[in-house]
Amino acid sequence: MTEYTIDAAGKTLGRVASEAAKALMGKTMPDYTPNVRSDVRVKILNAKKLYMRDRKKIQKMYKTYSGYPSGQRVESFRALSERRGAAEPLRRAVERMLPRNTFRTARMKNLQISE
Repeated sequence: MTEYTIDAAGKTLGRVASEAAKALMGKTMPDYTPNVRSDVRVKILNAKKLYMRDRKKIQKMYKTYSGYPSGQRVESFRALSERRGAAEPLRRAVERMLPRNTFRTARMKNLQISE
């Protein structure tokens, strides 16, 4: 199993998430094959030191829907990071950048985010 480490200090959310998603898919490896799951473990360090403008912390919204009438919940970036920790917005960003197929769950298990 190959380890890939990303230091998130001073970087933006999207750049760190896209780098992690690319590594989890195995696109950084020379033997990349789309239909074979790669054995890459990605560690993201310093998630609390992620760079984001103050205005964006308030304006960035995360939506979830339960499937029931009036079941849509909207939460800002700041509220989500206070409630679930600084790693949760980063985890959601990486998960949404991965392809929606059967490999996604297994790839997300190889992602470790430390605050």
